[in-house]
Amino acid sequence: MIEERGRVLSTEPGAVWVATIRSSTCGTCQAKAGCGQALLQKLGSGSSQGFVRALTGQSWQVGDEVMVGIPEDALVRSAFWVYLVPLFGLFGAALFAQGLGWAEPAVILAAAAGLLIGFLVVRWYSRRAQGDLRLQPQVIGRAGGAVAWETRAQEG
Repeated sequence: MIEERGRVLSTEPGAVWVATIRSSTCGTCQAKAGCGQALLQKLGSGSSQGFVRALTGQSWQVGDEVMVGIPEDALVRSAFWVYLVPLFGLFGAALFAQGLGWAEPAVILAAAAGLLIGFLVVRWYSRRAQGDLRLQPQVIGRAGGAVAWETRAQEG
């Protein structure tokens, strides 16, 4: 289970909205000059907070500190769909077009079409899996520990 600490912002039946502190290791990483994550952090809004809707079966109050979790296999499955399916579409269509003996511009267009089809398949799967509770973040309990929220927010 991948866990993150957060503070309840609002409640609704069966779920809560939680603000989490985005933690970045860019300051300690050796590859920060060539890393896309560091660039995205610089280009971002500068906010160190993220907001997530987490399912819960318990009653929480605004301001409660909670632990939000998502199963690791759900993250791996999601990464597969988001990254690999479009790439399979791109390479599959390009190899198919090349196998048919098409000219290079046609192979490039086929690869672009395969990538687009891959993205459409991901979108279809995303809409189909939207109601799957196993893929949704869930509140797994009250956050313990003595780390103050304001101190963690200033570190980000």
